[in-house]
Amino acid sequence: MQVLRQLPQVRDSNLLVGAATADDAGVYRIDPDRALVQTVDFFTPIVDAPFVYGQIAAANALSDVYAMGGRPLTAMNLLGVPTDVVPPKVINAILRGGASKVKEAKCALVGGHTIRNPEPVYGLAVTGLVNPRRMITNTGARPGDWLILTKPLGTGIVTTGIKRALARRGTVQKAVASMCALNVVGAELAERGLVRAGTDVTGYGLLGHLGSICRASGVGAEIDATRVPVLSDKVFELIEKDCIPGGSRENLKTANESTEWKGVTDAHKILLTDAQTSGGLLLCVRPRLLNDVLKVLKKGRTLCAEVIGRIISATKPKIFVASNRQ
Repeated sequence: MQVLRQLPQVRDSNLLVGAATADDAGVYRIDPDRALVQTVDFFTPIVDAPFVYGQIAAANALSDVYAMGGRPLTAMNLLGVPTDVVPPKVINAILRGGASKVKEAKCALVGGHTIRNPEPVYGLAVTGLVNPRRMITNTGARPGDWLILTKPLGTGIVTTGIKRALARRGTVQKAVASMCALNVVGAELAERGLVRAGTDVTGYGLLGHLGSICRASGVGAEIDATRVPVLSDKVFELIEKDCIPGGSRENLKTANESTEWKGVTDAHKILLTDAQTSGGLLLCVRPRLLNDVLKVLKKGRTLCAEVIGRIISATKPKIFVASNRQ
């Protein structure tokens, strides 16, 4: 963000969401009822299976459109590979994995670009559509809103465990299933006018992305650490074995600057700042709409639909995290 702040600011009345609020994607209005949602994301392999890697990378990129309340229209592959090391069949598997998720999203894969790179990187550039009056942004949170999370946390810890051959098969399977799951429900919630504020939880961890909401909306938040869902109890065993990504450690340092902890274990602090890949949606829901939102999430078979806290009034974007286990 420090680098982005130095770039010239674009002044265009149709640019509804730009870089200024650190939201999930850019939004550009093309007429009163339609706006383009544009995003791009890619990363190096986090699992051994190339097809699954492709699926996860694609789901992660598509998620930004859903997090804005839009539906993906087109996608373009972005691939970098060391062609002298990675054989064509592996490259093909990565691309097939990505294509399978693009198809599941009912999105058109229209091409892409490949370069030689010292290590593999893969992802998508995605364009979607959203109604500008119904989109989900990180600026719309209001005091009293309930906070709902739609996927459990822990993927960063588990993928680090995979790299160190310490993660158990069942835990890996749960993490892969979570990372491959599309956040389609975000579009339905927006189209029905049930959610106006939210984000998806990815590299900055739950508290990092919640902090972005608080700063953009001018509010604070309260979280019950014991209500936050975790992929598996084995995640805490991996934390004990120091399977903590470098990004998660940095996230915790940043979170400590604007978070007040009360009775929260070190393991839960790591969990709440764990750098996620293709994480769930973090939704700010008005109290009168809570039951309606929970019904949509249940119908959409989200991996979880846990109320983990609420938005509060605050003079500074502070987050209060407590362990309220009785």
